[in-house]
Amino acid sequence: MKNELEATTLQTLQTELTRFFLVYKFALQEIETKITILQEEFKLIHEYNPIEHLSTRIKSPKSILLKVKKKNLEPSIEAIREDIRDIAGVRITCSFVEDIYKVSAMLQAQNDIEVVDVKDYIAYPKGNGYQSLHLIIKIPIFMSDRMEKVYVEIQIRTIAMDFWASLEHKIYYKYNKEVPEHIRFELKEAAIQVAELDRKMERLNKEINILKANETESSILETTPIAHLAQYIYQLPFDNLSEVDEDDEN
Repeated sequence: MKNELEATTLQTLQTELTRFFLVYKFALQEIETKITILQEEFKLIHEYNPIEHLSTRIKSPKSILLKVKKKNLEPSIEAIREDIRDIAGVRITCSFVEDIYKVSAMLQAQNDIEVVDVKDYIAYPKGNGYQSLHLIIKIPIFMSDRMEKVYVEIQIRTIAMDFWASLEHKIYYKYNKEVPEHIRFELKEAAIQVAELDRKMERLNKEINILKANETESSILETTPIAHLAQYIYQLPFDNLSEVDEDDEN
């Protein structure tokens, strides 16, 4: 009897854990769909795609348990679900800094997305130089017997920011000890240079957009009927033009 009870309890726990991770999987699928729609719509309207790359991940059980221990949480599914808000993670890589805020605004405008927290590490970088825009959101997931609002962390950064963050993480992970002061200083210097590169590339992009807009405007003017008429009149001999003016006055 005791063995049957233990087996039933274990099976129930296994089912709960499976469903626990499933909702995070579905939440990431929902976000991916939303971002794909925004990408295609933005490209159609503006002939430009602000998103270079999209990746998702779900924390491993080991990472979750380490965070439970670090935050001194109750080891229950309910506590983990409420207090660990980055189990499902999305990383969006954009071309330019202004694209980060455009993508963020488009996501936050979705009616079924509840924005819980926004951390702007671009306007206010971390002490080590890290830059990124972080959103903690809740998104509804409809299961067969219930609806759950699931936390998802979204990180939005430029290609340059992502490059720096990835290598910085590798350096720290590889060393696995207190990083020497001179290395931390150089990493921060590199982060400053990355930020300057982002600003420079954004300035160049704006200049190109202005040139493109001016060329488009000139092209439109040149193809209008009034533009063709002006060119025709300009090419007429001066004497004929005077005769036309006299006829018009009569």
